[in-house]
Amino acid sequence: MLDNLTNRLSRVVKTLRGEARLTESNTQEILREVRMALLEADVSLPVVRAFVARVKEKALGEEVVGSLTPGQAFVGVVNKELTTLMGGDLGPHASELSLAQQPPAIILMAGLQGAGKTTTTGKLARWLHEGQHTHDGRKTGKKKVLVVSADVYRPAAIEQLKTVAAQAGVDFLPSDTSQTPEVIARNAVDHARRYHYDVLLVDTAGRLGVDEAMMREISALHALLKPIETLFVVDAMQGQDAVNVAKAFNDALPLTGVVLTKLDGDSRGGAALSVREVTGKPLKFVGVSEKLTGLEPFHPERMAQRILGMGDIVSLVEQAQQAIDHGEAQKLAAKLKSGTRFDLNDFRDQLAQVSKLGDMGSLMEKLPSQFAQAAGQLKSGQADQQMKRMRGILDSMTPGERAKPELIKASRKRRIAVGSGVPVQEVNKVLAQFDQMQGMMKQMKKGGMAKMMRAMGGMKGLGGLKLPGGFKMK
Repeated sequence: MLDNLTNRLSRVVKTLRGEARLTESNTQEILREVRMALLEADVSLPVVRAFVARVKEKALGEEVVGSLTPGQAFVGVVNKELTTLMGGDLGPHASELSLAQQPPAIILMAGLQGAGKTTTTGKLARWLHEGQHTHDGRKTGKKKVLVVSADVYRPAAIEQLKTVAAQAGVDFLPSDTSQTPEVIARNAVDHARRYHYDVLLVDTAGRLGVDEAMMREISALHALLKPIETLFVVDAMQGQDAVNVAKAFNDALPLTGVVLTKLDGDSRGGAALSVREVTGKPLKFVGVSEKLTGLEPFHPERMAQRILGMGDIVSLVEQAQQAIDHGEAQKLAAKLKSGTRFDLNDFRDQLAQVSKLGDMGSLMEKLPSQFAQAAGQLKSGQADQQMKRMRGILDSMTPGERAKPELIKASRKRRIAVGSGVPVQEVNKVLAQFDQMQGMMKQMKKGGMAKMMRAMGGMKGLGGLKLPGGFKMK
């Protein structure tokens, strides 16, 4: 998402090269490009006008200090304003979920039908259950979570939440379409208190459009439950409609935050830049895939960097830390240090670790633009398919072949290809990739990790960085 906006802003920066400073003449055309980029991204017109006016005011006369070019100076201004637009002015922890309520902390999920409320409820329940919640930047530990559906209108809603809850590994309280939403809510609160749950998530009914009956019902539920968090779930693919719906819900309910879903789709992403401005409430989470792991806390400054093509390396590292098995990483480090060579069994284990990171498309979006563009051909699920194919090829090998790759000659390659359902060329590709990885591991063993990283991307300032497995940058 927001690819077009990122590409346009990248062109804007290039046009400023060679200028000594930012002036009225050289910023006028640039600001027109920024305005068009935002409008094409489906950002609402009032938000665009206010944003461009702020950028113009702060960019004009901006001195080019030290090694900064005018393009870099302009990007600095736009970065600050984008961060502010998406909630950066609310403070570093405004996007955190508040659970400061006598248990159970109640979270009410609101939004239109089809926005992804039920799936988001399951994702959020899993996120809390796995111990990802933070307060003032520090994790607060795993939570005992109960979910309940108060949607008595959509026939499959209750069953859908039951299925999602089972996948998330959290408890589900059965409800029935013969009950009223108020009765379901009271029963859920009583059950959660009786069995000492930390958090109660209440999924509510939605409609295809905003109507008076829905607003009355959810307002009554809010008055009954008195939730600590009332989250508005909105589909990023709604574009301008997302802003109108957000305003209607914000007028009817004391919202505490917004969850933007389907950010991995073909949406132009303008809702991410508009909803916060319209509601005045922070974006708290974004949905980045259909998987239950596809929910990420929203960080305004990181999203601004992604839009400007700088990537979001911090989120990428956090995602890796959560997914990587550090015990396995330590084993691999010990093996390499002992002089034992890196074999195809280790290669297969590393692919399994990478698979735990989640959707490859969302990972690539967090890379700086120059790397993301290089990997662009692997988006839209191609990377995940390629990963599965590679693992299938490795699983078709015998343990002896994985331990001694030099045994794999023409006849064995044909057998492996038949076993994994791929051409022999695919087997050759996997073996070639293994050879590259083996070379990298030898380099790491020799203490040349910093040199290798510099050769891969010209990365600087990594001295002392500790890597999984006990390796350290020199």
